Amino acid sequence: MPASDDKIVPSHTHVLFLVDHLGFSRMIGLFGDVNGTIVFDAASPAASKLNVDVKTASQQPQFGPRDADPKGAEWFNVVEFPEMTFVGKTKAKREDKTGEVTGDLTLLGVSKPVRQGGCGGLFGPWFDQPDFGMKTFIPYISDKVDLVIETEATR
Repeated sequence: MPASDDKIVPSHTHVLFLVDHLGFSRMIGLFGDVNGTIVFDAASPAASKLNVDVKTASQQPQFGPRDADPKGAEWFNVVEFPEMTFVGKTKAKREDKTGEVTGDLTLLGVSKPVRQGGCGGLFGPWFDQPDFGMKTFIPYISDKVDLVIETEATR
């Protein structure tokens, strides 16, 4: 099947972040407002592309009383930086219809490459919080954040 530009289907897209808390559990947050495009070329995975735009204010930490913390200036700073973007650079085919992508994450006005972390979904890179200026509660929470994007797209 030839490659084509496909739009991410928001109702079938989930962007999560996971942060280790004291080695006992991981805090999970979900971003609800995500758009982007995918070009997946099964015959030539290296030619595939992924662009994801996330509205940071749409994140929900899955625990109401903690809702304001990740949105605040110490973490995602959603007022000053309303978007987070991921642009895929390196692609690898996993199965006939899936692949892994690593690339550049832009967060808090900083663009840095993120590394593949082995999570499920289309890709699961992780990033180091200090690289983006996030330092609050370290070492009580991990400086590494898993970012998981599960998505489907339509032509």
